[in-house]
Amino acid sequence: MTEMFDFVVVGGGPSGATAANDLALAGHKVMLLDRMGRIKPCGGAVPPRLLKDFDVPIEQLCTTANSARMISPAGREVDMPVGEGGWVGMVDRDVFDEWLRARAAKNGADRRDGTFEGLEREPDGSAVVLYRPKGATRGSDPIRVVTKMLIGCDGCNSAVARAALPDEKLPFVAAYHEVVDSPPEGVGGFAGDRCDVFYQGKHSPDFYAWVFPHGSKTSIGTGSAVQGFELRKAVGKLREELGMTEETCKTVRVEGAPIPLRPRKKWDNGKDVVVAGDAAGCVAPASGEGIFYAMTAGREAAKAAAEALASGDPAKLGLARKRFLKAHGTVFRVLGIMQWWWYRSDTMREKFVKLCMDKDIQQLTWEAYMNKELARKKPLAHVKIFLKDSVQLVTGILSGGGVREGDRAGKRAQV
Repeated sequence: MTEMFDFVVVGGGPSGATAANDLALAGHKVMLLDRMGRIKPCGGAVPPRLLKDFDVPIEQLCTTANSARMISPAGREVDMPVGEGGWVGMVDRDVFDEWLRARAAKNGADRRDGTFEGLEREPDGSAVVLYRPKGATRGSDPIRVVTKMLIGCDGCNSAVARAALPDEKLPFVAAYHEVVDSPPEGVGGFAGDRCDVFYQGKHSPDFYAWVFPHGSKTSIGTGSAVQGFELRKAVGKLREELGMTEETCKTVRVEGAPIPLRPRKKWDNGKDVVVAGDAAGCVAPASGEGIFYAMTAGREAAKAAAEALASGDPAKLGLARKRFLKAHGTVFRVLGIMQWWWYRSDTMREKFVKLCMDKDIQQLTWEAYMNKELARKKPLAHVKIFLKDSVQLVTGILSGGGVREGDRAGKRAQV
């Protein structure tokens, strides 16, 4: 007989594992389907708020960082200490994601390893999820399960979204990183308690490259939406420049994946399917931060789906996107404008890094990161930042070169 579930969650990353865990804790019959072996390229930074909001023990952090260093095209280095005892948590996705999946299973979710293959309908309209278990014999029929609600958390190229939602091509950045054994302190300027961000066109013409510490391991990566830009070569060049070659820092694993640049316009089908996480485009522009937003979106999707099921009103599925954007939409819009303007050329990136030397900007940046909302303290500081930012914008326009270079990059962008 075909199995039946209240909810099937496709994708066991932070978003899907959070959705499955919340629903299982609420007493629902939940299946969590995940394609094992896939690890998303990710710097791994999480704010302290994530640990509190999602009941994650601090032991899941592989280390913490208390500052960030911005490196400009000309080599200008600007240190941004978190200050006041603050810190940024760092997780390694292979360990962290597995812990989240295991927690969901412990709390009652039926965890299965396999690949989503399609969505069909019973004669009465019920959703039928088709999936192929890991290790299934080639040519064997997929397994069919019936579900009242389907939640897709299966990445930027979501198969669930393709099967159930209006076609929408999300702009994305292709990301690639290499996880390596951490170098000794000081090699290439490396510090085990600091995140280094390289705003240099040679390492990324429209995004940034990074060196993020993970305790005994370190993530070295980059991203770009420009067609033809060779990510692997760029990371290799960065490692060579920093003296973090294979001889110094043995490569543990490499990963690549697309990262969406904005939320989808539609998260649900108005009936019984909703998406979250990367599948819904929940990655912060400019920073590329996704873990906190993925888990938040997964929780909102689970909540909305449960409300829709309990009330019999499928329109409640739309609450997932509405609530998420009410809480974080302004931050996404501001960061989107910031990425569009400051990342368009080395000329503008140089000005951006220089702007980050301002102590007011540093303080408000960290407040926004830690609290996941635009900082509202110190109104005079906001005025000062606005004036300084305006000067940079005007000088950028007058210089002209940054805009022209950005236009050329934009024509090559895969968006």
